[in-house]
Amino acid sequence: MTPHVPPMASQELLSRLLATFPELSELDETHRMDLLGSTQFNRLRGGDIAYRQGQRCNNYVMCIEGQTRVFKTSESGREILLYQVGPGETCVLTTSCLMAGSPFPAESTAETDVLHAALPASSFHRLMSASPRFRTFVLDHYGDLLSSLIMLVDEVAFASLDL
Repeated sequence: MTPHVPPMASQELLSRLLATFPELSELDETHRMDLLGSTQFNRLRGGDIAYRQGQRCNNYVMCIEGQTRVFKTSESGREILLYQVGPGETCVLTTSCLMAGSPFPAESTAETDVLHAALPASSFHRLMSASPRFRTFVLDHYGDLLSSLIMLVDEVAFASLDL
């Protein structure tokens, strides 16, 4: 289970969230207050599991510090790194799972100590419906990460066997 950060630290952490994701400061005040009031902060230690394959995605996760890796493992134990999520980034698969209501299709572990902001799914869906700016924020991050993932597929699928 991911340890929650004590409420005393909330104001400092909310400031760090907005500094890491300045686009969120541009939300209408009502939507910004909804986001900030709903967001929880979690810490992972290096090696901790963030998501297991098949797990339900309950939060929209925004990385403030540290780095996680998202990967798939074959039945034979071979592993392929899909992408990493670092400060100022979100997870494309978590976003996809929240939008589609599907389970997480890979695994994610913390490569370093991580601090992330977790917006519960109910707040995520409410803001996606009510706030064009939040929707743009999510889709911009999603598009950037999806493009990176497609580049990885191209590299794996079309790289020479020598590589």
